[in-house]
Amino acid sequence: MPYVDGFVLAVPKDKIEAYKVLARKACAVWMAHGALDYVECIGDDVPYGELTSFPRAVIAKEDEVVVFSWIVYRDRQTRDAVNKKVMADPQFHGADMPFDGKRMIYGGFTTLLQASDVVG
Repeated sequence: MPYVDGFVLAVPKDKIEAYKVLARKACAVWMAHGALDYVECIGDDVPYGELTSFPRAVIAKEDEVVVFSWIVYRDRQTRDAVNKKVMADPQFHGADMPFDGKRMIYGGFTTLLQASDVVG
């Protein structure tokens, strides 16, 4: 089963274009180093919940949009190897991040269910 890294972060609305540039670059780098898929999603219907929500999780401000993304790998071992190569890639050294990385939530996940295993 595939291994997935997931991310949730808040991007200032006036930095969305800069984030898109960074996302395209990151996608190319991760894929070049062995990721199977790379997905970035900009919040469109992400209400601020009373107790929990994506905006609450990243302490999103009024002028920010929530971004939800994930990267798919063959397995955990591949993910660890790919991320090691990505972190050493000079394309990211000194890069200006158009978001507050301290409020980014991320983690690695073992796949529990995949449609292709259930349907078809």
